Amino acid sequence: MQDVTDTPDAFPRLTPLGLDGLLVTFADRLDEAANRAALAFRAAIDGEAWEGVLETATSLASTFIAFDPAQLDRQNLATRLRELLDTRDWFAAELPSGRRRLTIPVSFDGDHAPQLDEAAELAGLTRSQAVAEICARPVRALALGYAPGQAYLGELDAHWNIDRQRDLTPRVETGALVTAVRQLIVFATTTPTGWRQIGMTRFHGFRPDDPDRPIVLAPGDEVRFTPVSAAELDALSPPDGGVTVEDVA
Repeated sequence: MQDVTDTPDAFPRLTPLGLDGLLVTFADRLDEAANRAALAFRAAIDGEAWEGVLETATSLASTFIAFDPAQLDRQNLATRLRELLDTRDWFAAELPSGRRRLTIPVSFDGDHAPQLDEAAELAGLTRSQAVAEICARPVRALALGYAPGQAYLGELDAHWNIDRQRDLTPRVETGALVTAVRQLIVFATTTPTGWRQIGMTRFHGFRPDDPDRPIVLAPGDEVRFTPVSAAELDALSPPDGGVTVEDVA
């Protein structure tokens, strides 16, 4: 089998994955421009509708392409991908169409935010400053991962580049808002975590009983948080939890 691997330190980089996958990597760490490139490049591949391409997906800074080797030769696909990469500057590409913005109510009060003070201190902020920054502007769903329907949201400003905890929190509930490494997550399942819980929502990102949209957020969607009191949050019901949705592109 002919090697289609690009130079390891060059981006975008093309790498084989198994017998039926290719990975196009735009950076070796989370980067806003690389994430934008991955999202735009995936949309472009989907638009090509190449026979033999079975699935595409994105991570924080890469695009994955699964193909059927019986229908599409790996080298042929690699050539097409390189030609598509040469058509534009993907790091400056527009985000794909069809994106939505979800506004999610979140309580930062009391037991809903057990580690907000700690996270704020690590970010060099007061509690009120931290809440204001979290709610100031939309964050993008950079990728889905860890659990079904769970979106990594970001990037936050550089002072939010706080490490994960050294020890796990044994349990955070579905809907918990957590933070680490310049990102936010609204947990889609009840789970242990090394990220710090700074709020609580009634939003469920994974809805297995919904035949139309079991996974609510898609990479490229935006999320904006709006603060509510603990009493206001308690009046909201999952899985929507008072969320409003609008089209952004």
